Amino acid sequence: MEREFSEQELVRREKLTKFNELGIDPFGQRFDRDSFAADIKEKYKDVANEEFEKMDDTATVAGRIMFIRKMGKASFFTIKDKTGPIQIYISINDVGEDTYTLFKSADIGDIVGIHGKIMKTKTGEVTIKCLEYTHLCKALKPLPEKFHGLTDKEERYRRRYVDLIMNDDAKRVAFLRPKIIRCIQNYMDNQGFTEVETPVLSTLLTGASARPFVTHHNAQDLDMYLRIALELHLKRLLVGGMEAVYEIGRVFRNEGMDLKHNPEFTLMEAYLAFSNLEGMMDLTEGMFTKIAEEVIGKTTYNWNGHEISLKGPWKRVSMTDAIKEKTGIDFKAIDSLDECLKLAEEHGIELEEHEKAYGHIINKFFEKYVEETLIQPTFLYGHPIEISPLTKKNPEDPRFVDRFELFIDGKEFANAYTELNDPIDQLERFEAQEAEKNLGNEEANDIDMDFVEALEYGMPPAGGIGYGIDRLVMFFTEQESIRDVILFPLMKPIDKD
Repeated sequence: MEREFSEQELVRREKLTKFNELGIDPFGQRFDRDSFAADIKEKYKDVANEEFEKMDDTATVAGRIMFIRKMGKASFFTIKDKTGPIQIYISINDVGEDTYTLFKSADIGDIVGIHGKIMKTKTGEVTIKCLEYTHLCKALKPLPEKFHGLTDKEERYRRRYVDLIMNDDAKRVAFLRPKIIRCIQNYMDNQGFTEVETPVLSTLLTGASARPFVTHHNAQDLDMYLRIALELHLKRLLVGGMEAVYEIGRVFRNEGMDLKHNPEFTLMEAYLAFSNLEGMMDLTEGMFTKIAEEVIGKTTYNWNGHEISLKGPWKRVSMTDAIKEKTGIDFKAIDSLDECLKLAEEHGIELEEHEKAYGHIINKFFEKYVEETLIQPTFLYGHPIEISPLTKKNPEDPRFVDRFELFIDGKEFANAYTELNDPIDQLERFEAQEAEKNLGNEEANDIDMDFVEALEYGMPPAGGIGYGIDRLVMFFTEQESIRDVILFPLMKPIDKD
């Protein structure tokens, strides 16, 4: 494939020959460093300039050149490692003519190693006085302009590696995400849960309402799904006696992309034997509080133009009460499907054929009138049975189930159940889902008879919950798009023609 290079790219490639003539590998070898930029600056920030004259502290660092100010026989430049930038002073008197000549051939973007003495400039900036300069990697492409970077969001996501070089906030999020996940793991482990792994490939569509990705197993000539949820395998483990389990893993839903959705995303599901809905609420508040305190260090967040406080206790409201508060309609007092259909028509709510049911209509009213108004953390409970095929019925009103969703800023952050453990009821729910599929609901569940048989061995009463980890990270890092918290989000291929 023929490639066209810019003038600057051609100049950089010409330098490769010069490196080889000097016996220097332009793409470097191992380099042992003993310090990082941020640690050095923090350690010496309060040391007075005159104190450095009495000190002989040295450091060995490595990083990418981000700025160069060449001044004849002495120069300043800045390198950046994973912790941030640090200034370097280099002089022909300290490193010799050959090394200084090598430095002068450096370009912004090159990666170098520095060993030197720690000092402060007259302006008080912690700096390393270079005593040894090591070329580590030649950058053949120039970086974007410092003050513009990658301003096109599409380009930022496509070339995340450049985004991370130029955009300190992108790097901040990239490092915070694993810290948040590690905090969640520690929290769950300390609550007595065991982290497990379950299959990504499945022959059945179960565990959530979503359209799947379909793949093919060649050896068995078998069409399979990429999992849309983690639920049914984890609940099998409750049957097996593990009692408290969770998994953090990728799931795949063949749906649209927007600020809140990516077709592959990270989900955490947790199941606790002998617990219930209230237990999952307590677990959730505790987990969010732990992340806020230990990872971020604050309880109030500015997200999408709203100031949101995590200080508890969080609001708890039923779906029907929330609808009644906004519309005056009390669906709990309505038994007639015809009356529900009439209300839907009067309020301009369009229904697919499989949605012409009591529970689906309630959910449509919630989505239209309530969902976007739940700004502060809110546990919304009491969902209709039609939209909750894996949840235990409410003993006082079997039209509803013991389920809640956590909403923050009008967005769902968690979905929790008092788990259905009645195998007879579960099979009936699966059969109802199959009927919906026959009516055109592409998100309906398959019948999982192995799971029904597992329940027949006895699953203890339990609470279960699922969290969208990407959305959780969006909130804690105050990012508006899911693509800002996924290092490599799915992107439509660029048309090369």
